[in-house]
Amino acid sequence: MPQIKTLVVDDSALMRKVISDILESCPGIKVIARAKNGQDAIEKVTRLAPDVVTMDIEMPVLDGLHALGYIMSGCPTPVIMLSAAGEKHADIIMSAFHYGAVDFIVKPSGNISMDIDSIKEELIVKVKAASRVKPNKLTFITEKEGENCQEDKTCKDVRKAVQPKNRKIVVIGASTGGPRALHHVLTALPPGLKVPVLVVQHMPPGFTKSLAKRLDDQSSIKIREAKEGDLIEPGVVLIAPGGYHMIVKQNKTSGVTRETIGLTTDDKVQGVRPSIDVLLNSVVPIYGQNALGVILTGMGSDGSEGIRNLKSAGGKVIVEDESTCVVYGMPRAVVSNNLADFIYPINKIAEGITQNI
Repeated sequence: MPQIKTLVVDDSALMRKVISDILESCPGIKVIARAKNGQDAIEKVTRLAPDVVTMDIEMPVLDGLHALGYIMSGCPTPVIMLSAAGEKHADIIMSAFHYGAVDFIVKPSGNISMDIDSIKEELIVKVKAASRVKPNKLTFITEKEGENCQEDKTCKDVRKAVQPKNRKIVVIGASTGGPRALHHVLTALPPGLKVPVLVVQHMPPGFTKSLAKRLDDQSSIKIREAKEGDLIEPGVVLIAPGGYHMIVKQNKTSGVTRETIGLTTDDKVQGVRPSIDVLLNSVVPIYGQNALGVILTGMGSDGSEGIRNLKSAGGKVIVEDESTCVVYGMPRAVVSNNLADFIYPINKIAEGITQNI
């Protein structure tokens, strides 16, 4: 069985050894080289052609983000970024997705993580997934200046005109490769969108706020990280915060029933929190046939149970086509169970949403 040839990049000799030992504990992975900075990484990627690169962010000579840019433009290779926690690193990781990174992993206790063994399983799983990604699906994303409709009168008027009895909702789920997919979908949605959109992107705490801000800056609709008690409003996209399940609740005030966001730290579902299934299962009893589920790229099968329930209630389902998925896991789970009404490549999904709401 062929082994996954991996290059480990980190400025710490200790981290290079520990990460290499973790990866080589898996029989299917072979660390073919280590690099001490971004410049060293570029030279070794060019010469050795690894299947996967794990790349630290903060390094001397040339940092991980700039090295990623050179690698993806010169010899595209699946790269997993390793990051410390914190707002600064969250912004860098969002840039890394635009440059072409497949995924990222948070070092549990900063740049020098003596407890990095705690992410052993995650590291191995993500390297295996990255090895199956075709680099041509990781092209650079050109950012554009959005026309934020938060202060747009037309957008506000549309929201007021929506009749409560005709409430509709869109739920989008994504995992590995999701930030890129969400960029394609959300930035293509039109201003004055007449429905609310709820998004679950599998991410750890501290990163979804940066994701939401970057998407909001480039979109024609309002996008933000969800908070407990947020009203669910037409034309607003709410992204589940990392580390929390997001659910929809109904609250009655002065005789008027409104839908709001609830956040919980209940147990992980299928190893993840936030969970797409948890969100969908809270949406279905309220919106029923007026719900549209959208499943984008990602590992595993999160979302398939909730999609089954949505379909049973008469809702519609859009799935990203395998041809554009970075990882065809979650979409496959829906398609293989004959639950998809529409299968579109990523550049057609926004149009599919607007045509089916």
